[in-house]
Amino acid sequence: MRITTTRFGRIDVDAADLIRFPSGLPGLEDCREWALLADSANDALGWLQSTTRPDVALAVVSPRRFVPDYQVRIPRSELSPLNLDDMRDAQVVVVVGENGTGLTLNLKAPIVINLQARTGRQVVASGDLSLRYELSLERPPLKQSA
Repeated sequence: MRITTTRFGRIDVDAADLIRFPSGLPGLEDCREWALLADSANDALGWLQSTTRPDVALAVVSPRRFVPDYQVRIPRSELSPLNLDDMRDAQVVVVVGENGTGLTLNLKAPIVINLQARTGRQVVASGDLSLRYELSLERPPLKQSA
């Protein structure tokens, strides 16, 4: 499938790789199919590109890359449309924004993607999470994995 975008020009994507958002995203309810693209210049950054609106691309990142202790609690009612049997089949990303002085992450409303079903949904997490978490220029300390 070939899509035309404002940011990336014409790109080819496999139709099987598209992610369907049955309800769209808040403010973008008419955008139901998206391609998740890697950024060629920054391996931490991805782009959710609408397949129907060439001008709509959202910068997204894995929140744990920048907030290592990020934990998201999502009511089951928010996840039920995704038909997730196992949370290990989910990918969680957050939208990157600008606030005039730097970059921010929307930790309160992550996007959850069911990798098996290729469906997604932006949800509102429980708890005290920031809508505009400011990114520091300093790199967070790496967590030891083993």
